[in-house]
This record gives sequence, C-alpha cells and structure tokens, in this order.
Amino acid sequence: MTVMEQRGAYRPSPPPAWQPRMDPAPLLPDAEPYRVLGTEAAAKADPGLLRRLYAGLVRGRRYNAQATALTKQGRLAVYPSSTGQEACEIAAALALEERDWLFPSYRDTLAAVARGVDPVAALTLLRGDWHTGYDPHEHRVAPLCTPLATQLPHAVGLAHAARLKGDDVVALAMVGDGGTSEGDFHEALNFAAVWQAPVVFLVQNNGFAISVPLAKQTAAPSLAHKAVGYGMPGRLVDGNDAAAVHEVLSDAVRHARAGGGPTLIEAITYRIDAHTNADDATRYRGDSEVDTWRGHDPIALLEHELTERGLLDEAGKQAARDAAEAMAADLRERMNQDPALDPMDLFTHVYAEPTPQLREQRDQLQAELDAESEGPHR
Repeated sequence: MTVMEQRGAYRPSPPPAWQPRMDPAPLLPDAEPYRVLGTEAAAKADPGLLRRLYAGLVRGRRYNAQATALTKQGRLAVYPSSTGQEACEIAAALALEERDWLFPSYRDTLAAVARGVDPVAALTLLRGDWHTGYDPHEHRVAPLCTPLATQLPHAVGLAHAARLKGDDVVALAMVGDGGTSEGDFHEALNFAAVWQAPVVFLVQNNGFAISVPLAKQTAAPSLAHKAVGYGMPGRLVDGNDAAAVHEVLSDAVRHARAGGGPTLIEAITYRIDAHTNADDATRYRGDSEVDTWRGHDPIALLEHELTERGLLDEAGKQAARDAAEAMAADLRERMNQDPALDPMDLFTHVYAEPTPQLREQRDQLQAELDAESEGPHR
C-alpha cells in the first residue's frame, strides 16, 4: 500500500482549470502606440543613437529604391520593398548585440543589411541565385524566410537551445501582420512562453497581408493583445518612430537576456510601395490613404526632431544622402555583373550527409551537364 492509498492521507486538490496562472494586467499593451519623437521623452534620447538611426533610415530608403529599380531592369526576380517601414528595420538591427540572432522575413532584407550582411548577398535569394546568399553564422542573421512565419519557431528553438547551453543570446524574430494568421506564429509564441525562451517577436503591422486588410484577419483589439493569451507581455509602438521602436525593442531584449522570457511587440507602420513588384496595390487601397501615411514618414519625423534640437544641419543631411548614394551605386554596379553559378551547388548545403535520393538527383544532373558540355552527337 502506498502512502496515497492509506486512509486519511492528504490529497492536494489541483487548482481549477480556469484559474489564471498570473495576473494578466501587467501583460496588456498600452491603449495607444508608444511614441518618443515629438514628446517630452525625446529630450532624453541619446543624440548619437538618433544620428545613427537617421543615417540608417536614409540609407535604407535609398536601398529600397535601388532594389526596386533592379527588378524593373530584370536584375532581380522580385523585391518586397520595406519603404515606409525603415524605422522598424534599422531599429531591429541596432537593438541587438553582436552575439544575438536576427530572424528576418522576406521583407526584412534591409534589417539584414543594417546588421552587416553585404547588400548584394542579401539580395541573392531574391535574384534566384542561391539558397541564401550569405553565411548566417557570420552576422548571426538567419536566412530570409519566404514562407510566412516559419522563421518564428526556428527563433524560439535557437534561443531555447542557447539558454540550455548557458549562452547569453537573444533571438529577435520579425514577421508581418499577415504572418500572425499562420499556425507557426501561435506555436512559436506558445513554446516561447512555456519555456520562457529569450525571444523578442516584432510584428510589423503595415496594414495589409498582400491585399487583405488587418480587419479581415483578426478581431483582436490589437495584435499586441495576443501576447496575453500566451502569458507574455505585449507592447504597442509607433512603427514609424525610430527612437520609440529602438527603445521598446532594447527593453524587450534586455528583459529576455535577464531571464524574463519573451515579448510580443506590434509596430504600427505602413507599406508605402506595393506588396512586391508583381502586385497592383491600387486594386485594394486608394492614393489618399497612401498619401496620409507619407505625412507620417519615419525619415521626416526623425529629421525634424534632430533639426529642432540642433543635432542635424544641411551638411549632415547631405552627408547621409551622399553615403546612401554611394551604397546604391556600388549595389547597382555589382548587381549588373552576371554571377558565375554552378548548378551542382543545389546539392551542397541540403544535408550534412546526402540522402540516397539526393545523391541520385545530383548524379542525374551531373550526367546532363556532362552531356551538354560534350555537344550534340554526330
């Protein structure tokens, strides 16, 4: 007879299934998006950081314009522009330490470049030349992820594994509002919260999942409110306020690194350009809506703040533009060079030990290439 089988033994009652595990109030986001620029908080912002953000925004806007032009010239197969969303992209890169990892979506090429990835290498996937185009370990930037939200569970897995190993690493995973409708989003948040993994989820809510507006994706008060259902804090921030996005992201990264677990951040921004060069955005939104958001441009907001505080003059603005133009010229020149590609590279980085099927496919392709090189039989 076990102790629990003895008559009169103490049997603790489990809590009711509905009982909250924690007070949800501290997890709720603010009613309005957090802002810094144009508020009293701006006076406390580090001038050096603001200048770095500004230079990054100007460079990012030029990068987006040049990459879009390359699609029209046939040098890129597709480009998902982040014009209008540069504040989120640059702030995400600057909020991380060198040892941290960035998990970008297909629209976050600019964040990868701001993190240190070569601009041409960052576009290699979108050119159709390579699986990724850069070494993810070199800059701690995961491959650009085209399937919606599948990078989020990967970020959780890496962060959880790093903590188990004792590594002081935080993962920052970026996703669009459309990605929050995918199962991977919910699975990632649930695992992250249960494991208290050091992950920060940044949702760039740019208004549309291609042509589907947010109101047809969710009835939640905000996407940041979804955090409460998983047991993590939610933050709502003005995604065009670079200083605010950087502050909120930095707070969440510090919180995760200190063992506080994950945070879900929703940045309210807007996609000025079409979904990609293959999209006709005029079919689902009007010019007046786009023009309204142009009035809340992230570069103009930060430039105004810096100018008002005497931290930026015309010479400083021109220097930022000149640096951005030099980057664009180099990108344009190198993208106009035809790369030397080896079709056999298709099989190089699939498995550490190729499977029998992969070896069979590799041999078949090699035979076809050899036959082509020998020319037609006479």
